[in-house]
Amino acid sequence: MVSFQHGIKSELKHDNGLRQWNAPMLTDTKLRNLKPRDKLYKVNDRDGLYVAVTKAGTASFRYNYSISGRQETITFGRYPTVTLAEARERLIEAKKVIALGKPPAKEKARSKSRIKDTETFAAWADKWLRGYQMADSTRDMRRSVYERELKPKFGNQKLIEITHEDLRALTDTIVERGAPATAVHAREIVLQVFRWAIERGQKVENPADRVRPASIAKFEPRDRTLTPQEISLMYRYLERVGQFKASNA
Repeated sequence: MVSFQHGIKSELKHDNGLRQWNAPMLTDTKLRNLKPRDKLYKVNDRDGLYVAVTKAGTASFRYNYSISGRQETITFGRYPTVTLAEARERLIEAKKVIALGKPPAKEKARSKSRIKDTETFAAWADKWLRGYQMADSTRDMRRSVYERELKPKFGNQKLIEITHEDLRALTDTIVERGAPATAVHAREIVLQVFRWAIERGQKVENPADRVRPASIAKFEPRDRTLTPQEISLMYRYLERVGQFKASNA
């Protein structure tokens, strides 16, 4: 039998190369009092959750599981950055994933990859501008609007941080500056960038869905009469067309 400094007696066992201390369920007090030892060891909590303590004294929450005949381990984070309560919640979520036949360690890695890929609006906008099928002239126009209007405002923000209120405020500012058509183009770019990201697995709301083009600006058709010079040119053109047809009859 081995005794902790705070007086709790535990039996020392070995598990997968780790020295294992079978103690009562973990508490914050016990976690704060864990000391480094000559080898990596673990202290059990409940439902399979445990903390692994390194020789440097770092304690991380872990869980061992079996899936498709393989033994794997998922790490939930270090204490106290991750609290005991948070680790227990993450264990519940991991077990739900395992019940579906998926390895939670790989799901965690995929999640981190998705977050990295969509860290900023600028990253997704660049991918959309390079990958979306459009005419070169259209691409140049949209890139110009993005660089001038959207990148300074949203470029360093994550997709999830951009709300429809933010987009509305930006388009209103552009309209007040006297450029309503540019405001509509900016909204369209945001719409397309978010659609591009959502189609690739990002779980975010598209802010442009709640900012309709008609609510940004309304464009009325402008009728005008032809000038005398334009009328003269039109008649000359019609005369030439008539002469051409007559000569080829």
